[in-house]
Amino acid sequence: MTSLKQTRRKFLEGVAYSGGVLLAPSLAIAADAYPSKPITFICPWPAGGTADQSMRAMCLVASQILKQPIAVENKAGAAGMIGAKALASAKPDGYTIGQIPISVTRFSQLGVLQANPLKDFTYLARTSGQTFGIAVLAESRFKTVKEMVAYAKANPGKVSYAHAGVGGATHVGMEQFAIVAGVEFNAISYKGGAAALNDTLGGQVDMLVDSGSWASHVEGGKMRLLATFGEKRSERFATTPTLKELGFNLVVEAPNGIGGPAGIPAGAEKKLREAFKAAVNSEEFKAVAARIDSPLMYLDGPDYKKYVMQVYREETDLIRRLNLSELMAKG
Repeated sequence: MTSLKQTRRKFLEGVAYSGGVLLAPSLAIAADAYPSKPITFICPWPAGGTADQSMRAMCLVASQILKQPIAVENKAGAAGMIGAKALASAKPDGYTIGQIPISVTRFSQLGVLQANPLKDFTYLARTSGQTFGIAVLAESRFKTVKEMVAYAKANPGKVSYAHAGVGGATHVGMEQFAIVAGVEFNAISYKGGAAALNDTLGGQVDMLVDSGSWASHVEGGKMRLLATFGEKRSERFATTPTLKELGFNLVVEAPNGIGGPAGIPAGAEKKLREAFKAAVNSEEFKAVAARIDSPLMYLDGPDYKKYVMQVYREETDLIRRLNLSELMAKG
């Protein structure tokens, strides 16, 4: 009769040891084999937009590294939160990943996103940012931010600006600017940047606050870019100052990040982080990012998670200061 000691030894000989964790042979093989089928990437924005373009470029490079197709699936709506919710609810097997807008930190606290960004996602990488700017028609009375602020101070609530939705980065960023500048604007909300741009071009509003939709119109001479919101000037629009340069202590960034649902197996997570790190640093992705004026802001998954936690704490205070809960309720 086989002794208990011999049985135990045979069992231990039949398992694999990986990273301090004992794995059955079948599980070890499964981890090594990832990915063994196509991966779905959820983009929470409409097809053809700047975020969609950058995500597709990055996924193309990552798919070559992982040796599996990555299919981009657009789930747009609710300022990116429809896609974020779908991602948080997906099966955590490494075969459904996607973009996680940093605004999950705000909308989860406002009740728009039924998910907790501190525990419901696996963070893989922060990738690139956006260039937010204040643009006016070329024939606008406002030639500079200084002129615009002076007029707004003398005429409280009369200077209007178009933005892509209450609680979004452009709305919140402009309201932060209003506080710093000591002015009151008339914020006009639209369901997306395209509609906001159209009404600005049509003269229905004084200013547009958006990321990139104004770019070709500024270069074509139809619009004038008064300022950008970044830490430093845009390379593409290097003659335009930042708000910080102009004396307003404000930087607004909404970096893109990618991840998946919480609980992705460690082996799959490691391979995904490595693949997307290489993709972000690839010449193919850099070329697309430069074309759409999207500065690289790479962070590896663990550091990106720390960044999300920091932003979450900052948003708690911002929501209170801007009274965003009441504004969201009013629509």
